[in-house]
Amino acid sequence: MVQAKTDMRARARELRLAGKTYDEIVAELGVAKSSVSLWVRDLPKPERRIREHCRAMAEARWEPIRQALDLERRQAKSTAAKEIGTLSDRDLFIAGVALYWSEGTKSKSHRPSERVTFVNSDPDMISLYLAWLRLLGVDQSRLKFHLLIHESADVAGAERFWAEHVGPDVGSFGKTSLKKHNPKTVRKNTGEDYRGCLVVRVLKGADLYRRIEGWWYGIVVSACQSDQENRT
Repeated sequence: MVQAKTDMRARARELRLAGKTYDEIVAELGVAKSSVSLWVRDLPKPERRIREHCRAMAEARWEPIRQALDLERRQAKSTAAKEIGTLSDRDLFIAGVALYWSEGTKSKSHRPSERVTFVNSDPDMISLYLAWLRLLGVDQSRLKFHLLIHESADVAGAERFWAEHVGPDVGSFGKTSLKKHNPKTVRKNTGEDYRGCLVVRVLKGADLYRRIEGWWYGIVVSACQSDQENRT
């Protein structure tokens, strides 16, 4: 028994010197990882070249799986998109009300403000919102835009992007609001696709805001009634 353990230890050391990782040694010898660590802890770690080779081999093994998962995701998204089909005006109307009540500014009891202001960083959300405003007959001259973005970002590039996205004939752009950079804050929205948030404001929107609030209330009441009927 002692000899077998000694032989196992010697083999573990040989494998470590050959550049094997702890997991690879455990898999080959069938022993506990703690034992391997004890036997080889005085030996140098595998050379970087060997570690990178092992990592590359692992990546190669996982690549077919990742490709299959990616294909599955794309197929699921494609199937779901086809299920939507063409939106009717009523579909867009209800979607827009829900979108605004989710992402738009709302009047508060402690701060009454009947303004129609929508803020979002997703270009698709902005496109849907603008399509909804057009459905409601909101004149383009009543739309005002301005950008909210960190000062450390590509401000000029973001301004160009949003101006092109909403189109030259849609409203006007105000002065961009810059958020001060805090080096202590770990920001995740820092890639090339970070373009800040676009603010879309409807001028003279008090009446529209009241209607949106009423529409949302109507949707909630109707949904609750339908749900209650389905339960009985």
